[in-house]
Amino acid sequence: MTTSTPRAWWKTGVGLVLTGLMLFPVYWMINVSFTRDQDMRASPPHLFPTNGTLDGYRAVLDQQLPYLGTSFLVGLGTVALTVALAAPAGYALAKLRPPGGPALSFVLLIAQMIPGIIMAMGFYAIFLTLGVLNTLPGLILADTTLAVPFAVLIFTAFMSGIPDELLQAAVVDGAGQLRTFWSVVLPVSRNSIVTVSLFAFLWSWSDFIFASTLAGGGDHQPITLGIYHYIGNNNQQWNAIMATAVVASIPAAVLLILAQRYVSMGVTAGAVKD
Repeated sequence: MTTSTPRAWWKTGVGLVLTGLMLFPVYWMINVSFTRDQDMRASPPHLFPTNGTLDGYRAVLDQQLPYLGTSFLVGLGTVALTVALAAPAGYALAKLRPPGGPALSFVLLIAQMIPGIIMAMGFYAIFLTLGVLNTLPGLILADTTLAVPFAVLIFTAFMSGIPDELLQAAVVDGAGQLRTFWSVVLPVSRNSIVTVSLFAFLWSWSDFIFASTLAGGGDHQPITLGIYHYIGNNNQQWNAIMATAVVASIPAAVLLILAQRYVSMGVTAGAVKD
């Protein structure tokens, strides 16, 4: 008992130090968001905004709300399209076992390794031809391509753990494949749906490459471009930049807190077989 307590305190101390180091950029972002322009280059820098200002947050309310609204629409659209495409695909790979299923899973894994800038260049040429450049549907479609491969793998792993007896009971009751999927598989796949929805929303919310390439000249731009507009050759509004970053981080933080229980179960589903 006496030997384990110091060791536990030592581990706790190391954990606190590492946590502090990881959270310090978040603290500094909040600190700078309240700092006046004339105090930005103070030496040494102010660890606390002694003469704080809300100018950055006023700029958010005056200028950034349309960008936040666009990001919400793109995020929700990406979530809906990702789940609509990935859930049936995951069910087919997990339970219907089509020919070439393992090869398709490998291709989906490889697809996640393609750099986003390469995909953005290809999308630019395609969207320009189709006339969906600088539009919300185009940006939603592009962001969905980032989430679908990961989502299919998550759904496949989770749905593989659904007992076949449950699906057979639905068939005995007269349900077809579509009814079984909609009425049986989806309700018991809540954890994986929440996990996929969260990651799809966060990917679209934080996307900059697709936004700058495919929507940089449009009327509807996401919050990542809203932050970028504050940065110029002779003008860096750092308190407004950081205030926007703080406000933009709130939805992501809230979603992570609310969904963490479902995410932990959804990500680890299928990892252990009985």
